[in-house]
Amino acid sequence: MNKTIQIKDLSLTIKKHQILRSVSIEFESGKIHGLIGRNGSGKTMLMKCICGFVRPTDGEVFVNNKKIGKDCDFPDNIGIIIESPGFIPYYSGYKNLKLLANLNKRISSDQVRQSMKNVGLDPDSKLHVSKYSLGMRQRLGLAQAIMEDPDFLILDEPMNGLDKDGVADMRKYLHNFKEQGKTIIIASHSMEDIEVLCDTVCEMDKGILTVVRK
Repeated sequence: MNKTIQIKDLSLTIKKHQILRSVSIEFESGKIHGLIGRNGSGKTMLMKCICGFVRPTDGEVFVNNKKIGKDCDFPDNIGIIIESPGFIPYYSGYKNLKLLANLNKRISSDQVRQSMKNVGLDPDSKLHVSKYSLGMRQRLGLAQAIMEDPDFLILDEPMNGLDKDGVADMRKYLHNFKEQGKTIIIASHSMEDIEVLCDTVCEMDKGILTVVRK
């Protein structure tokens, strides 16, 4: 199955302020797609529309040929980091993920543990998330995004808070996900991350999407 995301003439107006302006783009599977642009350019809102968190004023979003808001409210099989991942501060990382996994009942405890190991976290650690560094929280957010083995990853600033080693690790993880045929969209302020990681690059400016590299 070709795991694509299609956006057709997408516009979004909030309180008379136009956030997105007639955005049309297709994100192919097995590729990492980069979104660049200043704060307030519309990157995060575009991601929220793809995930079904925000309903567009006009236009359509299709994920795996299903129209968001018509065929389904939220896309199936999608892993998300948008803004700071929210976790229960007085639980361990594993306990937080296990709680979330129990909601969908799709994966076992072993799969939760493996997702943490895959991003360099110890599932046996009793350390409360409140004591996590920013980089550890970001790794836990990625573990949450990948633990149900989604076809799609929507990642807003996934390198935030990571040190040099953490950035290198994150790049390696994302390349591995790409090799598995996943469709990955990342928004980043870092042109280096975009240059190193992305097969395609689009720029958002005042709600208008421009293809920089196909």
